[in-house]
Amino acid sequence: MGICISKASSEIHNADSEHGHENAVIFFDPQNDSTQHQSLSSVYSREGSKGLNQDSAILYQGFGVGDGAFCGVFDGHGKNGHVVSEIVRNRLPLLLLSQKDAISKLNTALSEGVYEKLGEKTSCDDELVRSDFDQESRKWKEAIASSFKVMDKEIKLRENFDFSCSGTTAVVAIREGEDLIMANLGDSRAILGTSTENGIKAVQLTTDLKPGLPSEADRIRSCNGRVLALKNEPHIQRVWLPHEDAPGLAMSRAFGDFLLKDYGIIAVPDVSYRRLTPKDQFIVLATDGVWDVLSNDEVASIVWKAKSEEVAARAVVEAAAAAWRTKFPASKIDDCTVVCLFFQRKQQSVVPGVTT
Repeated sequence: MGICISKASSEIHNADSEHGHENAVIFFDPQNDSTQHQSLSSVYSREGSKGLNQDSAILYQGFGVGDGAFCGVFDGHGKNGHVVSEIVRNRLPLLLLSQKDAISKLNTALSEGVYEKLGEKTSCDDELVRSDFDQESRKWKEAIASSFKVMDKEIKLRENFDFSCSGTTAVVAIREGEDLIMANLGDSRAILGTSTENGIKAVQLTTDLKPGLPSEADRIRSCNGRVLALKNEPHIQRVWLPHEDAPGLAMSRAFGDFLLKDYGIIAVPDVSYRRLTPKDQFIVLATDGVWDVLSNDEVASIVWKAKSEEVAARAVVEAAAAAWRTKFPASKIDDCTVVCLFFQRKQQSVVPGVTT
């Protein structure tokens, strides 16, 4: 399944294509001639044994300028979680671009002294003396914060669906030249595979935002939400209403889930930055169905040992499904979705091990 852009709605919609699998798609911007890295990526999504696959994912090549890329993985939950994850996949990339463009135009106006003529002082003044990277980082941070806020509002305004107890996580990676910008909402995860003398090493790029994190639990409780685990699953902290044992959300941030938005569940992403080096080989974004059964280093090793970049994501998903059957034979397998983006062609003749 592939996708196309509808300029009227500023969304990405499903369309026939040879790229992608089920809910995970690869898109090459038809307006961008930079397609040299199109084979250095893969996406794959597999339905678990719980019913409808609620995961969605996208790898958008040619995102922004030049050979930029947008990677996103979205894990829906609740009755209409599959709807939310698809809405976010289809809308968020273009929303980010529009927000970034608006902020860039505003900053240009500020640097030219437009507001100084009005006698106004803004918080952007000190940015004029910072490095180009710092300025770009700030623009992306503002664009991400703004677009996530708008995205959540747009979901709430959607008619014909009840999203009070349905939502989605979101982990997003934007590559712009040698800069990597991460945004995380919920408990999906991103890792970086970087080469060492002994092989490939996994570096976790995001924090799993769950109610069990002390800082997240404190914030939720300050909003009168309750954080506690059920007796039959003491290892899973969940978020509950103040005076009702519902809905029991197992993450602390998400799009949707409007029943809990007044009680600590927020759509504010955790944003981070990284300057890529020649040793950095790839990034992997995946839903928690993968991370529940595979470690960061195991995933990095699977990706590095895959026969090609094009099959790396599927290799991780199949390994996760096998691990579920081995580790939790009595449990239902979760949906598993993976996006892999390589920064350079793999050396097929070398199959190193994993370091810790």
